Amino acid sequence: MFDEALNGRASRNAAWRDSLLVDHAIFRTVWSNFAPVLAGRVYRCNHPTPARLSDLASRYHIHTLINLRGHRRCGSDALSREAARDLGLAHVDMAFESRGAPHRDRILRFEQIYRGVTFPILMHCKSGADRAGLASGLVIMFEGGTAAEALRQLSWRFGHFNRSRTGILDAFFLRFQRDAEGRLPFLEWVRDEYDEAALKRDFVAGSLASFINDSVLRRE
Repeated sequence: MFDEALNGRASRNAAWRDSLLVDHAIFRTVWSNFAPVLAGRVYRCNHPTPARLSDLASRYHIHTLINLRGHRRCGSDALSREAARDLGLAHVDMAFESRGAPHRDRILRFEQIYRGVTFPILMHCKSGADRAGLASGLVIMFEGGTAAEALRQLSWRFGHFNRSRTGILDAFFLRFQRDAEGRLPFLEWVRDEYDEAALKRDFVAGSLASFINDSVLRRE
């Protein structure tokens, strides 16, 4: 666990060790699942290294970085906050979870954040698969898209496994599609009808896929 200020070579080296070895950024130095959600406006990826963040900010004219992991005591967090500051990016914490029914209050808070940021934005979680997929699907819904379009953001090509416990994120959009699409606007359904407890109770994850996702890949 890294919980220091980046105020010298020793602390920066410690942050990099924690990021690369504990937070698995060593894999993210060579692999990125960066993709547009709304071209020219919203993008998604796994937790970017400072060099990748600099490249993406320059190439896509990013103004705001949204951290879907929330404020964490780890080297990756410290390094990306410093990089965002140095690049002149707004840095916003918007924590989601990947294995529980999406919380109503967090969805509504994210919508308020989304309406107030300066675009283009880049959203990241750790692996860019689950929470980034949820947030990207929500963006699609905020912009008037369909549940089917939102579900495309929760795809195996980003590293998302819908048969594991993270499949509850797919179930969220499927529940809206089944119960309200065409009858109620998405945010009205979230505010007035969405039942987190019922979604959690009804969802059943596959044990093998969950083991691979949680214990082998060690996703958050």
